[in-house]
Amino acid sequence: MEGTQTEGLDDLPPSAKLVFKVLEYNGPLTQKGIVQESMLSARTVRYALERLEGIGVVDEDVYFADARQNLYKLTEPAQEFTGDESDASCTAD
Repeated sequence: MEGTQTEGLDDLPPSAKLVFKVLEYNGPLTQKGIVQESMLSARTVRYALERLEGIGVVDEDVYFADARQNLYKLTEPAQEFTGDESDASCTAD
């Protein structure tokens, strides 16, 4: 399954990769938070989140502080994927 995610991430547009990295570094965020952190337009962030949800690396949850918004976070397999990648680069140094 990790191989599928790698191919899926490689095939995504740069905006979706940026949103992925924002979620990786900052943890769960609302769409508004992702817009602020990434400095992308709201429309671009929505499209990127759709693409990331489509390959199964982002999960949408209820944001309890404001039920009108959703909270986006990386799925467990995506977190393992990013952890493996950073571990590999650390051991090579």
